[in-house]
Amino acid sequence: MSHLLDAFRLARLPAQAEAFRANVREFLAQHLAPAAPAVRARSWMGFSAAFSQQLAARGWVGITLPAAYGGAGLDAFQRFVLVEELLAAGAPVAAHWIADRQSGPLINKFGTPAQKDFYLPRICAGQAFFCIGMSEPNAGSDLASVRSRATPCEGGWRLSGRKIWTTNAHRSHYMIALVRTSGTPEDRQQGLSQFIVDLSLPGITVRPIVDLAGDAHFSEVTFDDVLLAQDTLVGEEGSGWAQVNAELAFERSGPERLYSSVVLLDTWIATLRATGAASGDAALVGSFVTQLATLRSLSVAVTAKLARGESPVVEAALVKDIGTEFEQAIPAAIEAAIAADPTRPVDPDLLRTVAYLSQISPTFSLRGGTREILRGMIARGLGLR
Repeated sequence: MSHLLDAFRLARLPAQAEAFRANVREFLAQHLAPAAPAVRARSWMGFSAAFSQQLAARGWVGITLPAAYGGAGLDAFQRFVLVEELLAAGAPVAAHWIADRQSGPLINKFGTPAQKDFYLPRICAGQAFFCIGMSEPNAGSDLASVRSRATPCEGGWRLSGRKIWTTNAHRSHYMIALVRTSGTPEDRQQGLSQFIVDLSLPGITVRPIVDLAGDAHFSEVTFDDVLLAQDTLVGEEGSGWAQVNAELAFERSGPERLYSSVVLLDTWIATLRATGAASGDAALVGSFVTQLATLRSLSVAVTAKLARGESPVVEAALVKDIGTEFEQAIPAAIEAAIAADPTRPVDPDLLRTVAYLSQISPTFSLRGGTREILRGMIARGLGLR
């Protein structure tokens, strides 16, 4: 327990990172077109290649990647500020999100020189969009039960299997897939490897999955004896489990695990200012603000560890678990506040935004690892399992 408490020792964004905030806001004022709250609430699920390429032209896709590859060479704190401002504004960032957040850093850390030279400049230019191939049918967040398999063959590897809940696979150029290269699913973490898969290859079928809100962010991807070149292996064969855990520390710890409902919260507060708050509304706003402030401090503490080159797997899992619970609570509580007085007029934009988030919020505790999986990791980190 003391180890985990020490990991969350109070950290602050450095002055350099806070100064960067003004640059981001100036960029958004110039390049982010006005949009209704229900559109902005989609933010990191909102796909706009044009916006991502404008961001890339500013040097802010692959923001932490080395300048030699076209990155900005900035630190994790400055990326935190960039992400925070993008999400607060409701910018459509999904096109470059995965590549910037985890695929690029993964390739930069574990990739060969040739892989870095090919993929990283394309990521930084907003020309290569990535998705994550982890979850599989009937496996969910239990990544160790992966059944998709890559078998060595002349000229490389043959890949067969399926991935599911793969965000924006139907719009992406590449997938970094976690697959089995030796052993059986009963071997769990042993025998897993990661590959960069070109999604235009023969034998790959991508089927979008429409959600309750009518969007198609997720996909099911089928690999039918797909030939992968030898140089598509990332890192060492059999090291996939360690690599994917390092990758998940990036995925689980950022502001996107706190701010998925922030546009709704801002819209509701603006409505209260315009129409007047009912009894209990002020207390609810205060509760949200105090929770958000605390969660943000936890996320900044994890960012400090990332900035030091550490891999805070357990800490990131804790932030993700608590953060997504908070994100899910916002639409439920605002719905209840609206319903408490049926005679009070409600802004249509607010209704559309809360309706969208009420439909989509159950996924918050699924993406990036289910609550049950994360709590198992936290328990092991505390020595309870």
